[in-house]
Amino acid sequence: MGTPDFAAGILEKLLHCRQARVAGVVTQPDRRAGRGNKIQPPPVKQLAQKEGLPILQPSNLHSSAVFDFIADIGVNLLVVAAYGLLLPKRLLTRTAFGALNVHASLLPKYRGAAPIQRALINGEKVTGITIMEMQAGLDTGPILHQKALAIAHQDTAQSLHDQLATLGGDCLLYTLETWNSLISIPQDPAKASYAPKLSKEEGCIDWDQPAEKVHNRIRGVHPRPGAYFHWRSSEDAQAIRLVVFPGRIGPRIEQALEPGRICGLEGSSLLISCQDRYYCVDTLQPASSRVMSGSAFHRGYCAAK
Repeated sequence: MGTPDFAAGILEKLLHCRQARVAGVVTQPDRRAGRGNKIQPPPVKQLAQKEGLPILQPSNLHSSAVFDFIADIGVNLLVVAAYGLLLPKRLLTRTAFGALNVHASLLPKYRGAAPIQRALINGEKVTGITIMEMQAGLDTGPILHQKALAIAHQDTAQSLHDQLATLGGDCLLYTLETWNSLISIPQDPAKASYAPKLSKEEGCIDWDQPAEKVHNRIRGVHPRPGAYFHWRSSEDAQAIRLVVFPGRIGPRIEQALEPGRICGLEGSSLLISCQDRYYCVDTLQPASSRVMSGSAFHRGYCAAK
């Protein structure tokens, strides 16, 4: 049971597991996506179709069709990864071996929908994968297996996602292979933290912060929902929205500057003032324009001031 690319990576690994056979897939309905806003199948469905697996796409998990589907294809264990909805308790107890969840954090930290992005935004140095036995509640079940992963300073939500999808598949296979020898450990609710889904507004950059926090925000929301701010070439000019791609922390600011001011170039990178340092932006995209380098933006937008 899963929906996005992360879940598809888990399914890919599971298809090669010697300890289990994938009986079928439950995923969310096709939805509109992309520039053309066309109806598209979720990544898990695309892989399941390629492999010829039975597929169910219920509008909700309380439907009798879900329980009939599970019974018809002979399921003994549910494996859940980024499905997108809480599973009802009666579904968790429907199969002989219950349900396992592949979660992209070291639980009980970062329960919820956006553990990868929140870990980056908060400047964490380490994250990981947790395989847990599912219970009613949001990521509250006992832990069967965990593996940590170091977060590099230039990691983005996309690069960390890809690493954790691979690690998650490996951890799931390890859990299935060694299940009889594993001891489940209850989570400590006193140590729990939560990672709610990101809103588009959380991509707005507050330049009046240390450059380290700005960097963590930008890489945590890249590529979705994306980091942005509104910029004017002069006081009387109309503000334009600039989408900023992850860059790097630059030199210390030696004089008082207005936060978010474009202060020239360092090589091909724009220098934007933060509370303590410049932030070096290599790539950005003005609204209704193409992605461009910092130097190209400076030539086209700043030089005309």
